[in-house]
Amino acid sequence: MKGMYPKKGRVILHIDVNAFYASVEEARNPALKGKPMAIAGNPKERRGIVVTCNYAARNKGIYAPMPLWEAKKIFPQLIVLKPDFTLYRKVSAQMFSYLSTISSILEPASIDEGYLDITDCFHQGTPLEIAQRIQNDLLNELQIPVSIGIAPNKFLAKTASNMKKPLGITILRKRDIHQKLWPHPVVYMHGIGNKTAEKLNAVHIHTIEELAHADDHKLKATVGVRGVEMKQRANGIDDRPVNPNRRSEFKSIGHSKTLAKNMTDDREMVPILNDLAESVSKRMHAKKVVSKTIQLTIRYSNFKTITRTQTIDQWTNQSKVLLHWVNKLLQKHWNGEPVRLLGVAALQVERMNDRNQEQLSLFTYERHVKDEPLYKAVQQLQSKYGDEIIRKGLKK
Repeated sequence: MKGMYPKKGRVILHIDVNAFYASVEEARNPALKGKPMAIAGNPKERRGIVVTCNYAARNKGIYAPMPLWEAKKIFPQLIVLKPDFTLYRKVSAQMFSYLSTISSILEPASIDEGYLDITDCFHQGTPLEIAQRIQNDLLNELQIPVSIGIAPNKFLAKTASNMKKPLGITILRKRDIHQKLWPHPVVYMHGIGNKTAEKLNAVHIHTIEELAHADDHKLKATVGVRGVEMKQRANGIDDRPVNPNRRSEFKSIGHSKTLAKNMTDDREMVPILNDLAESVSKRMHAKKVVSKTIQLTIRYSNFKTITRTQTIDQWTNQSKVLLHWVNKLLQKHWNGEPVRLLGVAALQVERMNDRNQEQLSLFTYERHVKDEPLYKAVQQLQSKYGDEIIRKGLKK
């Protein structure tokens, strides 16, 4: 069996749940299977955007993030469910708990996908046999369908899992990329979106093969230093290890709100930003992280979306500080057009440690001592009775 594994190199699986939210809802209510169904927000609050949908709905021409009204126009009988994130997180935890029994070298990439290094799992069978067992077990035990990519590195494994959905298993070796990867347009590659593809197309790089042979200087001038990394990926090169510590790492913490009506008065937006800043701050305290980079997201009524950031001098997780800077970003970057959505995020967060702890002056120390018992009491009340039980007031 060991002969089925490489003497040098790795064997990595990418496990991706097909239509995760919809699949979990079908597992909870089998009567939904085969019926076009979508997960969406509350249309009354204009969060009527399709988050995801099952394959029966996709076959009708429905996709995310299609507006719900448009999806219902295409197929009026569409079943629409509100998302149940508590349930989705529970099923996700069960999935990763199961995967950890196959190999301890497990890296969650998101709530519904992850990488598994099975290089030393030859005693469990061939890579294909292990992938088939994972697929069957998850389908039988959790009723969730997964597609699995088998490859020598993370990029190729991710690419392979996308090649056959639902319930696909695809092997992608480095020697196969000339035939299976290179003929595709660059936007097919994981990590390249439409805007980056447009930039590459503008300099006559249309296919992945052309990217694989592109000049480094040309790529840097077109898409920055990341262009050289894209070229490496196009050549099947990816040295990133599967990182088991990834599950405890956070890149950003944010929260957004689609407004009940378009807003054109910044005074109406401040209470919204205050609520968002409090939500982000609460999650940062819970995860014991801090940040120096604060981001504001504005989505206009025509769906044009901008994000603007501000890097500050000191680490923070305080809602007042977040609100102060997002308000400044709003005043500086809002163009006056009607606003449909606002978002607040803390980027590049780090776990609290001696290096990033605030060096408290006597004044801030006394203020924090006063605030800390109150903050804990508020948290306890909000955890028991909901976030709305106590809210901060705003000066008019």
